Amino acid sequence: MKHSLLIILVLMIFTVGCKDDVQPKPKAMLRLDYPKADYAESNIDCPYTFDQNLLSTVKENQDCSLVLDYPMMKGSVYLTYKPVKGNLDTLLIDAQKLSYEHVRKADNIIDQPFVNPEDGVYGMFYEVSGNAASQSQFYVTDSTEHFVTGSLYFYAKPNYDSILPAAMYLQNDIRRIMETLRWKK
Repeated sequence: MKHSLLIILVLMIFTVGCKDDVQPKPKAMLRLDYPKADYAESNIDCPYTFDQNLLSTVKENQDCSLVLDYPMMKGSVYLTYKPVKGNLDTLLIDAQKLSYEHVRKADNIIDQPFVNPEDGVYGMFYEVSGNAASQSQFYVTDSTEHFVTGSLYFYAKPNYDSILPAAMYLQNDIRRIMETLRWKK
């Protein structure tokens, strides 16, 4: 009995005493380098055109809605075109509502107006931070004939820390789309 009690005591000392000290891990950041973006004017049969990142591939639908697919980043930018037929207010409300549907999961939504009077392009860019389904939303219009909305989605469950480098890269592409968008005559 004494020996078994002694053995149990020795085993407990070894199990508790043999653990490695917990060491904090050094701070580090994931570094994802993406190639510098090269752009060319999009070659689509639609009433608008824009500069497209050559890393993306375009999937065009009949109604001039597009998907810009970025397989390297496992994400896509969805563009939807709608003609304005006296329904501009409805289109604007729908675009704004779509952006703010992410409020429940988002940490913050920053809206940035976009105005290009020379080319008749007006809109809004929404930068969404947090674990929302979409990290960016936007719309552009000429206020009389054309309306385009766009959304950025990734193929994975949103984890903001993990997708942040790709989200920032694609947000720059979205801004480039907005800045170079032109309405065809």
